[in-house]
Amino acid sequence: MHDWGFGMGFGWIVPLLFIFTLFYFINGNNNNDRESAQDILDRKYANGEIDEEEYKRKKEQLKH
Repeated sequence: MHDWGFGMGFGWIVPLLFIFTLFYFINGNNNNDRESAQDILDRKYANGEIDEEEYKRKKEQLKH
């Protein structure tokens, strides 16, 4: 009897989707979690961890 191609024809889709999904979650999540130096500096200033003078000095250093 014929399989109508579903066994061999579409059998590669599931492993391919699994590999693609695994690759996406391993590599895709790393880029979104990173904060820039400016974001960290802004957060520290907003939380009161650094004063205005230090904030301005470090902000100017980040521009270079």
